[in-house]
Amino acid sequence: MNILIIDAQGGGIGKQVVSAVKSRFSNMDITAVGTNGVATAAMLKAGADHAATGENAVVVGCRRADVIIGPIGIVIADSLHGEITPAMALAVGQSMAKRVLIPVNHCDNLVVGVTDISVGRLIDGVLEELEHMGQ
Repeated sequence: MNILIIDAQGGGIGKQVVSAVKSRFSNMDITAVGTNGVATAAMLKAGADHAATGENAVVVGCRRADVIIGPIGIVIADSLHGEITPAMALAVGQSMAKRVLIPVNHCDNLVVGVTDISVGRLIDGVLEELEHMGQ
């Protein structure tokens, strides 16, 4: 299964997702794409198999992925402090891949009904979804 993990800003969520997925599913191929070099470097350091940075890397990665994982802002143009371009959001939204979106409330995007769940617990939810997909 080809996993694409997209993150922005400092790559903190992406780094934790890469590490958790690699620990639990060592056979999955992970491509990490950051909207900036700092995010990409954080995910690569966490164990991603491949890494790239920027808009075109998101667009190409979305075409090749079986599963896309990232904060919910990756499907909202101009979110994550403007790091998600309209082309990135469109590529994620139109991809044939399954999307596992992490519901984080920040950058003026609020998901009603989402309480303050720790990032660790949200990542546990990501792992549970991947487990169901692999069966």
